[in-house]
Amino acid sequence: MYVAPSVVAEAQRVLWAFLRDHLRSAGMVGLPEILDEALPHHEAWLDPRLVLAQTCGFPFVKHLKGRVRLVATPVYEAPGCSGADMCSFIVARERGTPTDLAACRGLRAAINETGSNSGYNLLRAAIAPHAGGRAFFTDILETGGHLASIEAVRNGQADLAAIDCITYDLLRRHAPEEIEGLVILTETPRGPNLPFITRLSASDHEIALLRAALKAAIAAPELGGVRQTLGLKEVVVLHESAYDILLAHEQAAIAAGYPDLR
Repeated sequence: MYVAPSVVAEAQRVLWAFLRDHLRSAGMVGLPEILDEALPHHEAWLDPRLVLAQTCGFPFVKHLKGRVRLVATPVYEAPGCSGADMCSFIVARERGTPTDLAACRGLRAAINETGSNSGYNLLRAAIAPHAGGRAFFTDILETGGHLASIEAVRNGQADLAAIDCITYDLLRRHAPEEIEGLVILTETPRGPNLPFITRLSASDHEIALLRAALKAAIAAPELGGVRQTLGLKEVVVLHESAYDILLAHEQAAIAAGYPDLR
């Protein structure tokens, strides 16, 4: 899920190469040589051949539970993260920044997609207490991705967007020009980081091998630079129910009379 800028994509490739070799040495077969970077992630998540992928927490808890197996949850070293939890940053242009969320009524919001946790669900959860059960934004622009949402805010197509704090930190460290002219207005409510998953048919033995490989990647000295690039510092095994908080955010917004971001 984190593949930009290019230095991050390359780090993910190196990480997979380590995982692949570790899994092979443990006896796992049928492993792809390289990451499949062409298959849309929505298709990859339910591909019966899936070895390992990262998914957004909201589609995991709404659509994928019972259809995939949870492997582990990464822990990142980034502002906005706390243990295995993360938030989104609501960003706006530096010039004319609203004073607070309540002052954003009547503005235009950019989202990556309606199924997203960080770009949609958490933003809705942040806005619901201020919406009063009424439409809050004058327009919602669906951009297809966080980078496009950031650009929409920068160029004036939208006034604000909720950006995954890990995505924001990757840009801050590796491509600061991408967020130039933006400020963080506030943080959204929180939830667990984006989980690693595998196909439903994976055996308990395969799950154990995947978890061991991820743990090995955290400890491997040769991956120090990769972990630093990604901001990756640990992997933990959470129960699936840890992601129910994301459904609770949705239900709280519905109860407040704000079921859709508008």
